[in-house]
Amino acid sequence: MVATALPFRDDLTVDHDAFADHVRFLIDNGCDGVVPNGSLGEYQTLTDQERAQVVRTAVEAAGEGSRVMAGVAAYGSAEARRWAEQAAGAGAGSVLLLPPNAYRADDDAVIDHYAEVARAGLPVVAYNNPHDTRIDLTPALLARLFAEGSIVAVKEFSGDVRRAYEIAEQAPGLDLLVGADDVLLELVLAGAVGWIAGYPNALPRSCVALYQAAVAGDLGTALPLYRALHPLLRWDSRPEFVQAIKLSMDLAGRRGGACRPPRRPLDAARHETVTRATEKSLAEGLR
Repeated sequence: MVATALPFRDDLTVDHDAFADHVRFLIDNGCDGVVPNGSLGEYQTLTDQERAQVVRTAVEAAGEGSRVMAGVAAYGSAEARRWAEQAAGAGAGSVLLLPPNAYRADDDAVIDHYAEVARAGLPVVAYNNPHDTRIDLTPALLARLFAEGSIVAVKEFSGDVRRAYEIAEQAPGLDLLVGADDVLLELVLAGAVGWIAGYPNALPRSCVALYQAAVAGDLGTALPLYRALHPLLRWDSRPEFVQAIKLSMDLAGRRGGACRPPRRPLDAARHETVTRATEKSLAEGLR
């Protein structure tokens, strides 16, 4: 599942036609589905009308709702539930939900937050990103959420691959999804059953080949490909990940383009680093 970048026109309005084309492109190139309105999709900068239309566009372009996992993060639990209800009404198959991120909520508040959004009726994937939210969905807390029926999976973005084993021990049956591109192979080997990915926006076929080789246990194929892609994949764990992935998209012949403020273009050094790594990948036949 690809956390989709969102194309803007020159005036920074959303280009829904280009976004629909991008969704179709990803699926045509082997990706299983898309995750609109995540951080990579710059959901924080969208109006309510734009955000709702992004989900509708994704569902229509994907061809079936099961291919769409809508991001429903919001400051308030009621607001997040409304976004989950909007996603359900648009035909999305599941939702991706951060914990409360307006303040450092305690475990009971996190439990209540996920229970409220689960009432919308769609399967909920928890998103553990303690770097940005300052709330850690620990294995013990995930086990509580899973036992209460509030979540079906977790997008794990802590960067600590050891978490995979604790999650399996404390919450057997909870699906573990790779949340950071640069720990893909490690987490798949530890039992992850899916990947919510960033860099397939630019290089979908190579990322799909990497994922499929990893889940098949074909390390002879997966490891060299992982090494080749890793100079790009590691950008998914950096603050400039949106700009980096959009730049790689531009270089690969896709529509990446500008970001909305407050995100600024990459500085010269980072721009050169991403450009060099992307051009090297393309020269090696990665697509």
